[in-house]
Amino acid sequence: MTSFGLFVKQEREKRGWTQTDFGAKLGINSAKISRIENNKDSLSPSKLPVLSELFKISLNKIKDFYLGDKFAKEAYKIGCSKNTFEVADKTYKYYLSQDEEQGKIEFN
Repeated sequence: MTSFGLFVKQEREKRGWTQTDFGAKLGINSAKISRIENNKDSLSPSKLPVLSELFKISLNKIKDFYLGDKFAKEAYKIGCSKNTFEVADKTYKYYLSQDEEQGKIEFN
């Protein structure tokens, strides 16, 4: 797996789109595309469905790449151990079970 920015760049280049072309399709400027591809900025989560459509990749897979990258960056930045990801997996499973038992969980 690569960073989300590199993933976006590779997918864009596969399609032969310039950063300007791609930015126009997403509704953002080419400078922002450059920052995203170089991991200096992040894409707004509201753009993920558009990205899914443009790349013809399932929205769940796009979300997995996006959030996995965000989580890994943050864990790396603050010096977490690999155990962090096991804890996150267990916590995620806990929230799923609570959601099934109680209905939709609301986070503030």
